[in-house]
Amino acid sequence: MTSYSCCLILLLFTWSTAAYGPNQRAQKKGDIILGGLFPIHFGVAAKDQDLKSRPESVECIRYNFRGFRWLQAMIFAIEEINSSPTLLPNMTLGYRIFDTCNTVSKALEATLSFVAQNKIDSLNLDEFCNCSEHIPSTIAVVGATGSGISTAVANLLGLFYIPQVSYASSSRLLSNKNQFKSFLRTIPNDEHQATAMADIIEYFRWNWVGTIAADDDYGRPGIEKFREEAEERDICIDFSELISQYSDEEEIQQVVEVIQNSTARVIVVFSSGPDLEPLIKEIVRRNITGKIWLASEAWASSSLIAMPEFFRVIGSTIGFALKAGQIPGFREFLQKVHPKKSTNNGFAKEFWEETFNCYLPDGSKNSPASTSFHKGHEEGLGAGNGTSAFRPPCTGDENITSVETPYMDYTHLRISYNVYLAVYSIAHALQDIYTCTPGKGLFTNGSCADIKKVEAWQVLKHLRHLNFTNNMGEQVDFDEFGDLVGNYSIINWHLSPEDGSVVFEEVGHYNVYAKKGERLFINENKILWGGFSKEVPFSNCSRDCLPGTRKGIIEGEPTCCFECVDCPDGEYSDETDASACDKCPEDYWSNENHTSCIPKQIEFLAWTEPFGIALTLFAVLGIFLTSFVLGVFTKFRNTPIVKATNRELSYLLLFSLLCCFSSSLFFIGEPQNWTCRLRQPAFGISFVLCISCILVKTNRVLLVFEAKIPTSLHRKWWGLNLQFLLVFLCTFVQIVICVIWLYTAPPSSYRNHELEDEIIFITCHEGSLMALGFLIGYTCLLAAICFFFAFKSRKLPENFNEAKFITFSMLIFFIVWISFIPAYASTYGKFVSAVEVIAILAASFGLLACIFFNKVYIILFKPSRNTIEEVRCSTAAHAFKVAARATLRRSNVSRKRSNSLGGSTGSTPSSSISSKSNHEDPFPLPACAERQRQQQRGCKQKVSFGSGTVTLSLSFEEPQKNAMANRNARRRNSLEAQNSDDSLMRHRALLPLQ
Repeated sequence: MTSYSCCLILLLFTWSTAAYGPNQRAQKKGDIILGGLFPIHFGVAAKDQDLKSRPESVECIRYNFRGFRWLQAMIFAIEEINSSPTLLPNMTLGYRIFDTCNTVSKALEATLSFVAQNKIDSLNLDEFCNCSEHIPSTIAVVGATGSGISTAVANLLGLFYIPQVSYASSSRLLSNKNQFKSFLRTIPNDEHQATAMADIIEYFRWNWVGTIAADDDYGRPGIEKFREEAEERDICIDFSELISQYSDEEEIQQVVEVIQNSTARVIVVFSSGPDLEPLIKEIVRRNITGKIWLASEAWASSSLIAMPEFFRVIGSTIGFALKAGQIPGFREFLQKVHPKKSTNNGFAKEFWEETFNCYLPDGSKNSPASTSFHKGHEEGLGAGNGTSAFRPPCTGDENITSVETPYMDYTHLRISYNVYLAVYSIAHALQDIYTCTPGKGLFTNGSCADIKKVEAWQVLKHLRHLNFTNNMGEQVDFDEFGDLVGNYSIINWHLSPEDGSVVFEEVGHYNVYAKKGERLFINENKILWGGFSKEVPFSNCSRDCLPGTRKGIIEGEPTCCFECVDCPDGEYSDETDASACDKCPEDYWSNENHTSCIPKQIEFLAWTEPFGIALTLFAVLGIFLTSFVLGVFTKFRNTPIVKATNRELSYLLLFSLLCCFSSSLFFIGEPQNWTCRLRQPAFGISFVLCISCILVKTNRVLLVFEAKIPTSLHRKWWGLNLQFLLVFLCTFVQIVICVIWLYTAPPSSYRNHELEDEIIFITCHEGSLMALGFLIGYTCLLAAICFFFAFKSRKLPENFNEAKFITFSMLIFFIVWISFIPAYASTYGKFVSAVEVIAILAASFGLLACIFFNKVYIILFKPSRNTIEEVRCSTAAHAFKVAARATLRRSNVSRKRSNSLGGSTGSTPSSSISSKSNHEDPFPLPACAERQRQQQRGCKQKVSFGSGTVTLSLSFEEPQKNAMANRNARRRNSLEAQNSDDSLMRHRALLPLQ
């Protein structure tokens, strides 16, 4: 079994070695061998394997000058370490470097040679196999370039725990240590790059992009991470396509059609240069311009894409590049390359031929190198200047600095520096093994590995715990995922004015270590869009929504495609592309353009507005008129008409009217808590006091005139003290209502935002509408009682009592307050206070005018009627009228009885009186009253009025002398004298009260 395994492994190793002949590797012996995988070519030639004969290894085509420079960086680092007296002294590093041709198959061929040699050494088959020129095991591999290639290589190397340090594979999938146990890298993974791409799009306020990714382990995970970041930032993706350098023409055409028809101007590309090249060529052929290309690190500085003939299409490229490093002496090392001097580098010969477009004499014109050139030249990728199908021979004296190729572009060493750092990382891991102190090692019981018999897994262990300082003074240590965290430079493609080549202008950077929101820095002044413009291109599905509007969703479209909707009233947006409008604070309202909030208009019944001024003037007028009447009554307080109207109650009534007019002023001005709590009780108590005075005053007179014989008891109960007591009791009930109201639910100032959106109405919240109803209801109840008594006493002496005018005033009062209820319920805001003020003023003016204006008129303009004779005459006249009505009623009854008994039809005094009752009073009036009546009627009858007695004169048109008539006359005279005495006694009872 052992012999069989030996033969199998030798067979594999022999086949692998045969596939990579002397001209297809760079190899140098040493105590410790490092492997290397570099893309010296961009691909392999398509070949149809029909299996009619033994399959041959595919041929690599399209020379990659940058790949050869990366290979040179590894050789330079190894030689620098070998010449170092401090790093691995007395140890020599060797190398075995293979070309992956940028394909998985070639990379696995090379990897098999590493694994096969390691397996031979692990089996210790020297006693069975006579192997000459033994090559030591490869203890670590530097490479590969593409993430897809590194994934395949890592799977194979991981089986044997051979450490792999990649310099350009950035796929985030490779951070999975469960799958890729031995993989490490000196390049940041794409997690940060995808985030940086999304940050750039957000920075330029783009939200409508397309994505293109290589169909491999680099492009797919990278673009997937970008989509996650884009979704968090509300960036929409119009299309998402996969490409490959091996895609057929039809697939490329379909992708180009999508790009051409898309409205997205920004295209995010996660791909390598070789995978993207066929697509770019087709886009150039169709001349699709105006697109902004956001390039991942793998192609942002690719020589395959960054070509002058492509610039008109992809000149607006912004890409990511690794942080450039410094390699002292590397420039001179690159210039020393020569096929004859670089004996250990089997790739130098082809490099020379491709650089100078010639062939070395020891090769034929139809050599593979020549064939490689022709294919590369036809696709515009050759570095030589020849145009013929055959190359001239090389002299060997060509000057490498005289030809411009990517190989000599050492101004920004990014991948080259990563290669350099990878080699030094392995060297420092070996140095840690070399200097390990037993008991402090990383292995069991602190043991150390033997540097002379070191194995790959031991190197991997030390690489995981590596920590050293590079030549730039930076700390190098791999994290738990085998990654190095690094920063990115942001580059913009410019066209050089000197030679027309594409140059990469650094326009910003992305700091992974900074906190979120501060990682990206871009200098927009350095960016040229399309090679000449400074204006940032527009790549949004919809135009920006201006301040004052918001984005509205369009059904069936992505969220980035929206319509601009004006903010509703009360909301605003002060930024462009607002997703939603913000509500204004409670006391603010949106301006006309909805771009900001302005304070709401505050409204109340102000002193300064015309309506408030008018109401104030009317209130002041009422106060003035009331004060004037009070002054008149005070000045003429001893006159009969003032005395007859109950002087003290009149004073109290006028004071209450002053309070009524004054209470209306509490409803004007900005409502405060104290005014809200004062105005309704002031109004209610003032009106109750006023109506109570009128009620007591009217009721007193009515009781006096309706009493048959006034006695001392009447005079006692109709006295002034009792009147004030009744007024107090009526008012006290209202005071109790107000106190309960203020204690249980006090009114307060209230800012009402609900009536109108743009206006704040400052009103009084009454606290309890029920309490307000009780207040007004009680007032109306007293007014109704007062109206009843006033109406009942409307026929009392006109000059003595104002019953008719009180009746009118109560009617006005009821009309006002009945109208007030629907008006109060239907108005809002400041008009509520205005309605109540109008009601108060109208009711107050009605009371003042109806009760007092006629008396003031008599006092001031008719002083002849303001005498004691007129007052007494008025009272006496009323007494005679009452007596006459009583006598008339009795005479009618007697006449009816006489007619029924005697059937007499003779003329009698009674019949005479009865016949005249419809024209004149049956009893003559006192002189003063009669004079008034004569002036009104033109009557010339004269009647005398004596003190203490009344002389009655009766006229008979047809005197009868029969006995029956005389008896009737005597009976009637007797009754009339009795009624007259009752009336005079009532008159005498009232006089002292006057």
